[in-house]
Amino acid sequence: MFSGFGGFGGFQPGFVNVPQKFEDFFRCYPIVMMNDRIRKDDANFGGKIFLPPSALNKLTMLNVRYPMLFELTVPESGKTTHGGVLEFTAEEGRVYLPQWMMESLNVNPGSLLQIASTDVPLGQFVKIEPQSVDFLDISDPKAVLENVLRKFSTLSVDDIIEINYNDHIYRIKVLEVKPESNAKSICVIETDLVTDFAPPVGYVEPDYKAQRKNQSSKIDPSARGLGPMSRRIDYAATVNSTQEKGNAFSGQGQRLMGKSVNKNKDKASDTDLQDVKIDLNGAPAPLSVSDGVLFFGFPIIPQKRAEYEGIVAKDSKVKFTGVGQSIRQSNSKRRGTKDHESPKAKAPRSPEVIEID
Repeated sequence: MFSGFGGFGGFQPGFVNVPQKFEDFFRCYPIVMMNDRIRKDDANFGGKIFLPPSALNKLTMLNVRYPMLFELTVPESGKTTHGGVLEFTAEEGRVYLPQWMMESLNVNPGSLLQIASTDVPLGQFVKIEPQSVDFLDISDPKAVLENVLRKFSTLSVDDIIEINYNDHIYRIKVLEVKPESNAKSICVIETDLVTDFAPPVGYVEPDYKAQRKNQSSKIDPSARGLGPMSRRIDYAATVNSTQEKGNAFSGQGQRLMGKSVNKNKDKASDTDLQDVKIDLNGAPAPLSVSDGVLFFGFPIIPQKRAEYEGIVAKDSKVKFTGVGQSIRQSNSKRRGTKDHESPKAKAPRSPEVIEID
């Protein structure tokens, strides 16, 4: 009787486990408007939503594949994005989204949103664009993305996601994903994802040609034959200026004829370093050199061997002379410095030789 239906009360095995599509309408709200008793943590910087418990019952009955991925569509504008589910703890008829997802869909709190289950291919490649140059301050951006993308289930083209790193929020736009599909989205769960970075918004590439031109225009003092380093930095004049400041008497003398005497007139303009007497006891003079000139320190005057031996001989002499005193005296000193006689009488000593007449 029931042979035409392929068996009573059953279907062919190929049709039993066919996953069915979940589809429903909810009022969307940002995660910050959720009940404080629900643990939200950093859900606002991820790609997962909060659905009511009734949605979990329907998904279980429909045999939806894992991981549960959803397509979020705005009925009025037709804008879509994709995401996963974090918990089924929302109130009935409501869905809570991260703030960046609300901005991508351009919806307000309480707007109607269509949510349907979907399947997207596993991601192989993604190209992203930071929305500020502050992203360049991160020392290892690939390691940071590897950590924060664990909070995401999908990445869709033209979405501007938000991540939190070191108490700073970075906005990142998804430019391209591979493999390509009609959904323009990929799944980033348990997959090896190759990441490419586009220049951040507002980043200006340095003009390397102008920098090279400026560097080539600088004149090397050594190329003009100005002599060794000491002449290029005018080391002799620096030492002389320090010694002149240390003079107790300064000024100009007057001749009987009425003319002033200039001390610096008789000095040669080009002073040799060998003629300069260096005195390291005074205050050091400031040393200012021009760009492109290196100076490795003032010259060291080695000490003569005779002077060194004299200093060592002086140090070898005994600094302190005299006789030390000990608090505890020796036995020999004790015998001659007794203040009182012993109460015991000494026995007379017997003579060693006895003479008999």
